[in-house]
Amino acid sequence: MKMTRREFLRTAAAVSATAAMPRRVSAVAPSNRITLGLIGLGAMGRGHLGVLLGEPSVQLVAVCDVDRVRCNEAKQQANCAGYNDYRDLLARPDIDAVVIVTPDHWHSLIAIEAAKAGKDVYGEKPVSLTIREGRWMVEAVRRYCRVFQTGTQYRSIPTIRRVCEFVRAGGLGKVKSVFTIWGKINNSFVLGDPALDAEPVPEGLDWDLWVGPASWRPYNHAYHRNPVHGVVPWAFSAAFGAGASTYYHSHAADVIQYALGVERGGPVEIIHPSSGRFPTLTCRYANGTLLHLVEDWSQVQDVYHAVPATARLAGNFGGVFVGERGWITSMYGGGPIEGGPEEIFNEMKLATREVSFGGNHHHTNWFDCIRSRLQPSADEEIGHRSASLGHLTIIAYKLGRSLKWAPVTENFIGDDEANRFLSRAMREPWQL
Repeated sequence: MKMTRREFLRTAAAVSATAAMPRRVSAVAPSNRITLGLIGLGAMGRGHLGVLLGEPSVQLVAVCDVDRVRCNEAKQQANCAGYNDYRDLLARPDIDAVVIVTPDHWHSLIAIEAAKAGKDVYGEKPVSLTIREGRWMVEAVRRYCRVFQTGTQYRSIPTIRRVCEFVRAGGLGKVKSVFTIWGKINNSFVLGDPALDAEPVPEGLDWDLWVGPASWRPYNHAYHRNPVHGVVPWAFSAAFGAGASTYYHSHAADVIQYALGVERGGPVEIIHPSSGRFPTLTCRYANGTLLHLVEDWSQVQDVYHAVPATARLAGNFGGVFVGERGWITSMYGGGPIEGGPEEIFNEMKLATREVSFGGNHHHTNWFDCIRSRLQPSADEEIGHRSASLGHLTIIAYKLGRSLKWAPVTENFIGDDEANRFLSRAMREPWQL
């Protein structure tokens, strides 16, 4: 059983509705509230809207979307100002921080401009569409001393965080292998960007600004209108999204690298199945740990024989860790945490094996760090390295061969062809 992004977003929406209820009895003086702007009001943006409106320590003063219908709806719901162009929102001196929930191709550029404008940033995942633009975003956040939180709320679920901390501290001994889902959607994504028929642009939608820095595509409803409630419509297009990295891999990359203690680095080799070394795409880290990307959890048992045949593997947005002392899961949406032998759970002392999305305090962590100026739990470097893992695997799939990667210098070793994929041109007049 896999949890689809649609199911995840439906759960998130329910959580957002719950979060919209006041969680504190005492009021916060208006002068002490963090003033926020929300940029992007699609499926995920509306979920963030509910969270922000339910947080008494912040005040949402502006929303922005290139779709006038969406913008007006959110403007009325929040009783705040509404903007078509994010640059007008960033120009307001009374806004402390922004939440960026646009399609992927806008993430880095808006985050960089927000940092330059003196705003702290909450940026949805993946934080970039190329490794170079992700690095430039990190540099801008640091140059302007901003507080950046990556929107990987999954890492803030208490049960998942405890599992990661246990693995990170050596609870499984040396971790030999990790497995995570990298679905078939990725294969269609990397093999081409389907041309869609041009359709009339809906009234009130600024399509030119929607496309922005991406290569031009004429309007088609498949990019912008959710075919099914909760489905991100544009991620299938390489111009606007990062395919499987957008749908689920960016969640898993964050917590897997955190558990392995490499969240500020990355793999040193991406091993393509064509090499014959492993049956599925595999990332190797400097300490020898292998991250295998599988189409389905059954491959962990049937192909790699890494866990018992009777093991229950279900859910998404996580992985299966296999170490010297045993194995453990970190998935969401498929039931409780599983693993073995039982003694590792006795040592871990989990409050519950159940994984509840509603238990996370990811936004609150960001708000607290805005006030303290400390690093949040998923800062800009962590967000960049998580996104980079997805980009590396996509490049290997596109080239159809294995690659050597240098995490420190962020380039492919002795491979000019692969290095050309580290960045891409932006449509005029947009630039970083």
